[in-house]
Amino acid sequence: MTQSVVVQIGQCGNQIGCRFWDLALQEHAHFNQWGRYDDATGTFFRNVDSLSWNGVSCADNGRIQQLKARAVLLDMEEGVISEILKGPLRELFDTTQLLTGVSGAGNNWAVGHLTYGSSYRDKIVDQLRKAAEQCSCLQSFFLIHSMGGGTGSGLGTRVLRLLQDEFPEVCRIVIPVCPSADDDVIVSPYNSTLAMRELTENADCVLLVENQALVDILNMEHASCGGQLRKGNIISAVGRLTGSEKPFDAMNDIVANMLLNLTSSARFEGSLNMDLNEIAMNLVPFPRLNYLIPSLSPVSTLARVSEPTRRLDKLFSDVFSKGHHLIKADPKRSLYLGCALMLRGNVHMSDLRRNIERLKSVVPFVSWNPEGWKTSICSVPPIGHTRSVLALANTTAIKSTFMEMRVRFHKLYRKKAHLHHYLQVEGMEESLFSEAATSLDSLIEEYHHLDAGTGKLIPVARLKVAQ
Repeated sequence: MTQSVVVQIGQCGNQIGCRFWDLALQEHAHFNQWGRYDDATGTFFRNVDSLSWNGVSCADNGRIQQLKARAVLLDMEEGVISEILKGPLRELFDTTQLLTGVSGAGNNWAVGHLTYGSSYRDKIVDQLRKAAEQCSCLQSFFLIHSMGGGTGSGLGTRVLRLLQDEFPEVCRIVIPVCPSADDDVIVSPYNSTLAMRELTENADCVLLVENQALVDILNMEHASCGGQLRKGNIISAVGRLTGSEKPFDAMNDIVANMLLNLTSSARFEGSLNMDLNEIAMNLVPFPRLNYLIPSLSPVSTLARVSEPTRRLDKLFSDVFSKGHHLIKADPKRSLYLGCALMLRGNVHMSDLRRNIERLKSVVPFVSWNPEGWKTSICSVPPIGHTRSVLALANTTAIKSTFMEMRVRFHKLYRKKAHLHHYLQVEGMEESLFSEAATSLDSLIEEYHHLDAGTGKLIPVARLKVAQ
C-alpha cells in the first residue's frame, strides 16, 4: 500500500484541501459501509485507533477522530485554519500538522518566499518529515496553493523547493490556482510570474487551475440546468455569475472533485490502475514542460438536478472540449505531448479503446509520440454518478495562459509599479524579476517551437528583460 501527503498552503490551498478531505471521507463512507480501515482508506488517512472506524461522513459526530489526514496545513494568517479547527473536520488534524503565522504575507511573494520561508524553514521541514515518517511507503506529495497571494505563491513555492531538497525521490504534484484578469490583488502578476519559475524548476508535474475557467464552468452548469445548481446535497437557485461574483465554495468543489478523480486509482481498486508516479513519468517528456491541463466530466458537485446518465462517449468528448478545461485554453489547433484518461465507474476496456480510436482525428500528438495515451479504470464511480472521466493533457494549448500572464506582468513591470514593496524585503533583488520573466519567455518559446510543425523541442536562447 502506498501513501500520499497533502500540503495545503495559504487560504486558497487550505480551503480546497479541506473540501477534498470532506468529499474523500464521504466517498470512503459510501463505499465502505462496514467502516473498516483498509488499504483504500490508508492511502490518504492514518488510523490512530486499533478499532475500526464506522465510515461516517465528516458532518457526523461518530468516531471520525480515529482517522487523521495525511496532511500538513500552513498559513501565515490564523483565520482559515482557526475556522477549520472549529468546524466538522476539526478532529481530522492534530496540532503537529498545523503551522500558522499572525500578520500574513501581505500579498507579497518575497515576504512569503524569503521572509517566512527562512524563518519557518526548520518547523516546516520538521512537519514534512513527521508526515513522511507516518507513511510506510510514501509515493507522492500534493501541494495546493494559489498563485496570486503572498503566502500561496511565495511560501508555497518555498515549500516545493524544500521538498525537492529533502525528498528528491518522491513525486511532487502541484495544484496551483491562477488568478483571473480582474483579480483584486493588483500585484498578482508579479506573484504569479515569480512563482512560475519555481514551479518550472522544482515540480514533477503541475496541474494548473484558473479562477476564470471555474467561473465559466459554473455559468455553463447554470445555463444547462435553468438556474438550479447542486453543491453537495444542497440545491440552491443562483443567477448568472459576473466577474465580481465568485462563489469560492462552488469553485473549490470543482478542484476537489478533480483531485478525487486524480487519486481514485490510488484509493480504490480497478481493472486498470494507474500509479501516481506514472503521471509525470508518461506525460512529462521534458523536465520544464511539466504543466498539465485538467478537464473533467461530469463536474460532480454541480451536476444538473435529476440529470440523466450521460452517454459514455459524451464524457470522452466533453474532456476535449473547451468548456470542461480547468484553465482558459482552447484545445483546437494545439499539439499533444501526452494525455492521461482516468475513468471511474462502469467502463470496459473495449469502451476505452473505441473512444481513443475515435478521438485520434481531433487529438494530434507530436510525431515522436503518436500513441501518447496513458489510461486507468477505477471501478468505484463518484457519488451520484455511474461514471466519470478526468483528462490530464500535456498540450501546447497551455501557452496562451502563460502569454496572458506575461502581458499582465509587463504591464506593471514596465512602469516599475509597486516594485518597492518587494525590494524592501531582505534578500529580494530586482534581478529575480528579470530572471522570472526570462524563464517564462523561454517556456513560451519552447511551446512555440513544438507548435511550429516539427513537434521537436529546439534550445531557446535565454532572453534578458530590460532593467
